[in-house]
Amino acid sequence: MLTEKKLLTLQRKPSLYRLADGGGLCIEVPPSGSPRWRYRYRFNGKAKMLGLGTYPEVKSAQARKLAAAAKHLLSQGVDPSAKRQTDKATQHLSAATTFKAVGDEWLTGRQELAMLTRRKMKWMLEELANPWIGERPVVDITPPELLAVLRRVESRGHLETAQRLKSICGQVFRYAVASGRAERDPSADLRGALKTAKTRHHASITEPGKVGELLRAIDGYGGTMAVRCALKLAPLLFVRPGELRKAEWSEFDLDDAMWVIPAVRMKMREKHFVPLSEQAVAVLRELHPLTGTHTLVFPGVRRITTPMSDNTVNAALRRMGYDNDAMTGHGFRSMASTLLHEQGYQPDWIERQLAHAERNKVRAAYNYAQHMPQRRKMMQSWADYLDGLRAGVKVVPIKRRAG
Repeated sequence: MLTEKKLLTLQRKPSLYRLADGGGLCIEVPPSGSPRWRYRYRFNGKAKMLGLGTYPEVKSAQARKLAAAAKHLLSQGVDPSAKRQTDKATQHLSAATTFKAVGDEWLTGRQELAMLTRRKMKWMLEELANPWIGERPVVDITPPELLAVLRRVESRGHLETAQRLKSICGQVFRYAVASGRAERDPSADLRGALKTAKTRHHASITEPGKVGELLRAIDGYGGTMAVRCALKLAPLLFVRPGELRKAEWSEFDLDDAMWVIPAVRMKMREKHFVPLSEQAVAVLRELHPLTGTHTLVFPGVRRITTPMSDNTVNAALRRMGYDNDAMTGHGFRSMASTLLHEQGYQPDWIERQLAHAERNKVRAAYNYAQHMPQRRKMMQSWADYLDGLRAGVKVVPIKRRAG
């Protein structure tokens, strides 16, 4: 048995060593740091070790009591290390039982979501839900109580936001149920309780003559070169605005005329192939001397390490005379979809180029980069078609056969 005198005179050595106190209890002396009490035991035939604290914070008498308690658990068939982990988990759960605490924990675990999506969710929880139910035990929140929170948002005319908040709160409650801190999801009882917002589509120009006017307006845009190039590429590539403004030069192979957007930046978390027409390559080569030494193709005005604002393209359209009800950055996608369908291109080619979700998972895997030769031709034909509209040529859509 180790005495206090012996413990006070412990000397560090180049490597870790242990001195036994008896009954499985020992003290471990590392090359640096405080000596540590350890209880060595076997459970189900495996050698294990339980930490009991550092010396001199934990004196020898207290360490022996802790070792005796561990030995008692063993006599009952309980692994002391496993019980400690269970106790810690229980303490953590009991300390995080409010709606706010559970919501923060749930959101922290959603790292697969895009950063902007997580930020929006965090804002909605912090600003629209937590001030009223954040400190309430999640298990005690009732459907009427949650409905009152949602009604506050709905009463301001924000119908879509209220529906979105209901969905987010439902995910928090379901996480609470799964982690043992609630018995049910009260949002499930609110089906049909909120007003439904009318579906609003992104404003878009799809009449060929007006598309030509828009393209000529873009050519005459007097803003910065980077914004002008973004405006020129938007109709040629018809990717989502966020995918365009966050583009990085390393993703482009201009010689092969291909842009590969990584999965992490795609809405459906699947990398996306964008064949580049000759016109798109020309725009990128024109821009390269300006931003090609940076990571981002379209860096922000204030910092080259952040992309241009998500409102830059829309603001440019406003300055060109196109208000929010006439055309938006997202509207270039509707423009391309409508006119390409009218020209008889295969819906599968168009949908793949739009990076829309494939509901059939087997088919989605098969179509991962399918129809590439056809899509290359389609993208070049589309760029040529836009050139014709820009020049004011009356272009008659060609109804193409399936193939």
